[in-house]
Amino acid sequence: MGAQLREYKQKISSAQTTKKITKAMELIAASRIQKAMARVRASSPFAREVTRAVSAVATHGDVDHPLTREPETVKRSAVVIISGDRGLAGAFNSQVIREGLELAELLRSEGKEVSFYLFGRKAVGYFQFRKIATTAEWVGDADTPHFETAEEITRALLEAYEKDADDGGVDEIHVVYNRFVSMMTQTPETVRLLPLAIVDAGADSEAHEVYPLYEFEPDPYEVLDALLPVYIQSRVFNALLQSSAAKQAATQKAMKSASDNADNLITDYTRLRNNARQAEITQQIAEIVGGADALAS
Repeated sequence: MGAQLREYKQKISSAQTTKKITKAMELIAASRIQKAMARVRASSPFAREVTRAVSAVATHGDVDHPLTREPETVKRSAVVIISGDRGLAGAFNSQVIREGLELAELLRSEGKEVSFYLFGRKAVGYFQFRKIATTAEWVGDADTPHFETAEEITRALLEAYEKDADDGGVDEIHVVYNRFVSMMTQTPETVRLLPLAIVDAGADSEAHEVYPLYEFEPDPYEVLDALLPVYIQSRVFNALLQSSAAKQAATQKAMKSASDNADNLITDYTRLRNNARQAEITQQIAEIVGGADALAS
């Protein structure tokens, strides 16, 4: 009985220690998510207005630009997978990696080759463990993404897009990331960045929006040359910020679930410890009564 009691006490102590850690991580994630959401709200208006401007130029400029032209045949596609640098976030990383791999399988079924561009240690580790070839990788900036990282990713994507597919370039670019919906919901989302879909004005655009007529100076082609890299940067940076906010929300949800499970374990082990203690007391009383009867007889 004594060994059983010690075992239950050790398990209760371990569960209490685990609860302290998960509760602290839950509070840290709750404090970080407000900053992450503030960054998302700050970046969304700029991304929305750049998208409006690019769509207006492409729609009313009547210009044949390489970044808006649909290729006759797509030989190779770039898939950018945005994950986190850390775990302990439930299915946050696994669901975006699974979404990216399913997209790659769909593209291969259409006869296209796939080049992977990875952001985040979790995606990089997953691909390295399974020895899946990648084109470019970025790590260490997933918790608080910087705009310089978005610029670096954009340069790599545009350089690949401007090359011919036979020379290692790509004909289209897809981005897969976790979008922040609410504190309880983070959904993987796939967006095709290039070639630019004219009707695509982002998630915040109004339905059936009518653009005014524009005049372009010096000409629509040069305006697109200047606007499209900014458009790609803003969309990539917004995706990084969305993923960061979703990561903090997923961490908070996972740590709250872990704390609740620790509470349940503590309750169960406390009940078992009390039962074992009661059985030990009952056994001691029985031994005392038995000894007294033996002495009396």
